[in-house]
Amino acid sequence: MDLVKAEFEVLDERFARINGDEWMQRLHTGCRWTEGPAYFPAGRYLVFSDIPNDRTLRWDETTGQVGVFRQPSGYANGHTVDRQGRLVSCEQGPRRVTRTEHDGSITVLASHFQGKKLNSPNDVVEHSDGSIWFTDPSYGIDSDYEGYRAESEIGACHVYRVDPADGEVRIVADDFSRPNGLAFSADESLLYIADTRQEPSHLRVFEVREGGTLTGGEIFATSDGGGFDGVRVDSEGNIWAAAHDGLHCFAPDGTRIGKLRMPEVCSNFTFGGARRNELFITASSSLYTLRVTVNGARYPGGGMSGT
Repeated sequence: MDLVKAEFEVLDERFARINGDEWMQRLHTGCRWTEGPAYFPAGRYLVFSDIPNDRTLRWDETTGQVGVFRQPSGYANGHTVDRQGRLVSCEQGPRRVTRTEHDGSITVLASHFQGKKLNSPNDVVEHSDGSIWFTDPSYGIDSDYEGYRAESEIGACHVYRVDPADGEVRIVADDFSRPNGLAFSADESLLYIADTRQEPSHLRVFEVREGGTLTGGEIFATSDGGGFDGVRVDSEGNIWAAAHDGLHCFAPDGTRIGKLRMPEVCSNFTFGGARRNELFITASSSLYTLRVTVNGARYPGGGMSGT
C-alpha cells in the first residue's frame, strides 16, 4: 500500500472546513483504466472496474486484499448497489444493464430501446421508487479498447429510466453529446448529469417530476480541469464531480468551492465505509481512498450516495 499526499485546494471559504486524512492510500494499482467503484456496507468490500482488462475487481476492507470479482465482466463500467444490496452494472461489451441477484444469477434490466441495441451503458443510479436510471454514451462501441467496435443502432446518446413495474426503458433526456456520471440530490428532487464531450465539459441539473420525467436541464457547472465523469452528492448538498485533475466540489448554487487534486487522471469515486465518510477514488491505473470530514448523502429508502 502506497501513501500519497492529500492535496485539498480551497477556492471558496465554504470548502475550508472540508478536509481529511493527510495522506491518501493507494489500495491497488496496475490496472489499465479503473472505473465504477461501488461499496457494499454489509460485506465491507468495494467492487470496481478495470474496463480494458474486462474484469471487475473486489477490495476487501477486512483484509486489505484485492482480487478478481468477475472476469470476463462484459467490459463493465459503472456500478451501483440497490436498496436490496444487489449489484447493478453497466456492461459495455454486451451493451446492457444487469443486476446480480443474491444467488449470483444475472438479470438483464435493459439491453434495447424500441428494438434497437443500446450503445454502451456507462453509469447508473437507483431511485427510491425502484427505477433504474442510466447513461448511454458510445465509448464502448467507438473502438475495441473498452468493448466491441460497432455502429450505433440508436444513432444518439441518451439518458434512460427503467420502470420498476413493467421494465419499460424510456428516454428521459435526449440532448446530450456524451452523457456520463449522474447523481440525485439527497431528496431526489434534482438529477445532476455530466456531459463529457462538451467544450468545456459541464454538469447539467434537471428537476425530477412525479412519474419519472425530467424538466429543466440548465448547465449547473463547467470544468476547468478536463472532462467530467463520475458524480456524487454529500450530506450537506455539495455536488462532487471527477475530472482529469481530481475531484471538483460545487456548492448547491453551482460555485466551485474546492478540489481534491489527484496524481492520476480521475474517473470516478464513491462515498463508503461505516459512516459514509471514506472516499474511494478510481484514477487511471489505481484505486485510492481517504477519510474526509463530509459524509455521502443518504437517500430515501436507505440508499447511499454512490451505491
